[in-house]
Amino acid sequence: MQNVLKFIEENNLILPGERIGVGVSGGSDSIALLHFLNQNAEKLDIEVVAIHIDHGIREESREEANFVLSMCKAMGVRSYKFRIEAPKLAKEKGLSLETAARNGRYAIFDSLIKRDVVDKIALAHHLNDQAETILMHIFRGAGTAGARGMEPVRDNKFIRPLLNVSKEEILDYINLNNLDYVEDKSNKDNSYSRNFLRNVVLPEISKKWPNAVNSICQFAVALREDDDLINSQVHDDAVIYEDKEAKIPLSYFLFKRPIVSRMIIKALKNIGVKYDFERKHIEMIFTLATEAENGKKVSLPFDVVAVKDYNYITLYNKKIEVPDFKCDFKCGEFEVPGCGKMIIKRVKDFTPKDNVIYIDYRKVPKTAFWRLREEGDVFTKFGGGTKKLKSFFIDKKIPQRKRDFIPVLADGNNILAIAGVEIADSVKLENVPTAFSVEFHY
Repeated sequence: MQNVLKFIEENNLILPGERIGVGVSGGSDSIALLHFLNQNAEKLDIEVVAIHIDHGIREESREEANFVLSMCKAMGVRSYKFRIEAPKLAKEKGLSLETAARNGRYAIFDSLIKRDVVDKIALAHHLNDQAETILMHIFRGAGTAGARGMEPVRDNKFIRPLLNVSKEEILDYINLNNLDYVEDKSNKDNSYSRNFLRNVVLPEISKKWPNAVNSICQFAVALREDDDLINSQVHDDAVIYEDKEAKIPLSYFLFKRPIVSRMIIKALKNIGVKYDFERKHIEMIFTLATEAENGKKVSLPFDVVAVKDYNYITLYNKKIEVPDFKCDFKCGEFEVPGCGKMIIKRVKDFTPKDNVIYIDYRKVPKTAFWRLREEGDVFTKFGGGTKKLKSFFIDKKIPQRKRDFIPVLADGNNILAIAGVEIADSVKLENVPTAFSVEFHY
């Protein structure tokens, strides 16, 4: 533990005056981290706060929570206790228990930072954890982004001060300072992938190669340097981001594969997907871009869908439910839940503008109203010619995933206008002093 302060300084993990929340499970690693930061709080000029999360997995978890609170009290550290029902979350969302627990845990951490309770969260991951993580990612088929392991700091809010410290050093620190801790019985359950690596695989490897943990982590450091160099060559100025949606031009897929892979990973991160993407998923996206027909799509982890949209590969979240939207044909501002905003005004200026259409409101039947598209809708194009609404959307190159979310002015199945896109021939302007302008932003 002697080099922890140096590691904190070299990686700029902590700034003077910050409130550092320490994730404390009650195990040896988190207790050692809490004690070390508290002992050095004056030197670092920080306030240390303990955060304990009961995942609701084991019967003894409530006792462990009480143990953590008593340890914090003895150290003079302010503490917070939270409980989540990880088994329930896993069942409801179809996740593994490990993933559900992690998601719930990080949701609490994020909330504490947003509420300004703490500035950063310190996690007790150490050198052995790093080696396990690297092997886990490699075995699951990760590329360099996974094999580079955990970073000392992530998103400028999650820090790992012990990442250069071995498990043996942590236990020595615990013994030297006579610190109590609890053993999580589930850590011995080798049905969990990480426990199998920790309890079976790495000990066997270390018998043959005693320095294996250090060697694995040094490999990751070298890989990280190479990966950073390649990432610096990724130029993605033409990628379009819109509300957790990324549109990658097909021309970008002509670049060298290492550049394309990193571009895809960067796009996924920018729409909020940071974990559990493997090399096979990147290959699926690449194949979609280079070989599939327009409109084809592939489903990916975290409910992400990749679809070939004309000149783009679009990545978006498929868990978007079509809302129940209806409103009268009148002036005002109307929110289409989860879709966008429609603004209707009476105007005298009919200058063409993006996302704006003009309607002769006198030609609109009183039975017409705004809604979202339905089966059987037809549209008479400006200038004549009737088409199914679906075919018209295709002609206008409107991506399939957006077609369900654009308001249409309907009289039965007869579509008189498509917000922000086009009007039917029956409501076109003909020598009128005023009209309704309809502006729609998706």
